[in-house]
Amino acid sequence: MSRGSACELPGGAGEQERNGGGEGFNERWISTIDHTPVEGWSPPTAGRRLQIIRSSKVVALVGVSGKPERPSNFVATYLISSAAHFQVYFVNPMESEILGRPSYPSLAELPERPEIVDVFRAPEHCPTVAREAVDVGADTLWLQLGIWSPEAARIGVDHGLNVVMDRCLKVEHARFHGGLHLAGFDTGVISSRRYEP
Repeated sequence: MSRGSACELPGGAGEQERNGGGEGFNERWISTIDHTPVEGWSPPTAGRRLQIIRSSKVVALVGVSGKPERPSNFVATYLISSAAHFQVYFVNPMESEILGRPSYPSLAELPERPEIVDVFRAPEHCPTVAREAVDVGADTLWLQLGIWSPEAARIGVDHGLNVVMDRCLKVEHARFHGGLHLAGFDTGVISSRRYEP
């Protein structure tokens, strides 16, 4: 996840109140990055994100780090745990193994087709990843917290992919499956501030 990103945190640069499209979810989305509009695309509602998660079994994490202190490694740890239902593959040409699992050089070299391509790369690299996701037949291009790439989104939309940006797959899975208590998250609010009652 990129520096300066936030999800459902106070004090963000932009705030949008969203109703989950009638699915019974109300959400407050606060982000510190600029959400340049993408013609013909709007952020999926909470209900739609839940559908994507529930209908997907195979996830590729692109740009995941082998360093335990990195947010991508934390997300990977959750997604391979029993809390999630995914078959997870790691894609990072700089790593041979992450969390005891092989790391692949590219999406094309995965042993099976990923349904969700979850991206931990800087925005300027996302269009390339989007094209690779299209080439391998992925269903969803998911850009992590703090990542917003209109060009990547356009590539995804033009080729029929679901596109999610500036959202954390770990947080989204946990909030829908009662797992926000894991690792100390029990309120749906993620913050680096120490809790003081």
